[in-house]
Amino acid sequence: MHDLSVLQVLPTLESGGVERGTLEIGRALVQAGHRSTVISNGGRLQAQLEAEGSRHITLPVHRKSLVSLRLVGRLRSILASQRFDVVHPRSRMPAWLVYLAWRKLSREARAHLVTTVHGLYTVNAYSAVMTKGERVIAVSETVRDYVVEHYPGASERLRVIYRGVDTAEFPPGYTPSQAWLEAWFREFPGLEGKELLVFPARLTRWKGHRAYLEMLARISNPDVHGVVVGDVAMNKRAYQRELHALAGALGIEGRVTFTGYRSDVREVMSIASIVFNLSEHAEPFGRTMVEAMTMGVPVVAWDYGGAKESLGLLFPRGLVTPHDMDALVVTVEDVLSRRLKPLRNERFLTETMTRETIALYRELLKPADAG
Repeated sequence: MHDLSVLQVLPTLESGGVERGTLEIGRALVQAGHRSTVISNGGRLQAQLEAEGSRHITLPVHRKSLVSLRLVGRLRSILASQRFDVVHPRSRMPAWLVYLAWRKLSREARAHLVTTVHGLYTVNAYSAVMTKGERVIAVSETVRDYVVEHYPGASERLRVIYRGVDTAEFPPGYTPSQAWLEAWFREFPGLEGKELLVFPARLTRWKGHRAYLEMLARISNPDVHGVVVGDVAMNKRAYQRELHALAGALGIEGRVTFTGYRSDVREVMSIASIVFNLSEHAEPFGRTMVEAMTMGVPVVAWDYGGAKESLGLLFPRGLVTPHDMDALVVTVEDVLSRRLKPLRNERFLTETMTRETIALYRELLKPADAG
């Protein structure tokens, strides 16, 4: 069987869903005996990428500047000399640089071009580059529908490949260690014995914290306690103060805890009675929701976007008509009182995502599709 040589290109390797997906594909390629190369500006995940067998080339493909166009020649040289089977840019700026380098190569020297649309990007010429691949991966049906609506020319080349969760990292029924639990309740003694309603979302307005706090104020169960887990960027300090003031105005300042950034979100979600996603507009996928449900924790979310797809399969009772506060409160009380649990996650898995992606790469190499 032909060994694949795949180049993935993304801005940096710091953190985030795009980065995690890149590492997962790289790891799967290496484990299957293929060659994996990644171009980025580097970052904290580079060491892990290389330890898992991928090669890394550091280039400043992250800069959203005309100066970055100077990299096109360098990229063309790399593509021409290393003869990759597939080149797979995963973000708009790197995709433009790759596309400008790729299209000037002869057909014989060209790798096959695959792009992944990770988000519901602003519709413009800059975003359109993500639809120029010979195959265009959408990370959900929500993203696929968005691309079809705004870039209908890409319809025939689109494939939905869901992002996935690693069940080794998020096993069903996961429980944290006793040491972690003791440390957690030492840090937050008021949470012991409570029904924790966990809202894992960085503090930014569109994530829906206000709706979450208003819902919490209407839950009469005295054992319920809210936990907001999320980083607060320097430019979001005013929003943080606004949320604390709202909690005070609603009379729930003693019933909600803001933890700030945590590296142990898995553990926090695993002890939750419910995990929430209340983003003000549809999210393209929402990996955190799937991680929680994979562990067996129920999720409550507005009924659109990625939530509609993942909860629709795993926990439909947790879907709520968008922005209907009465329905949200009823759903939360129902899930709590009936101890409802999600179905086993057999669809949104890392193993499935990597297998389907590598199969798509192979599909492009079939002689019938050549040229």
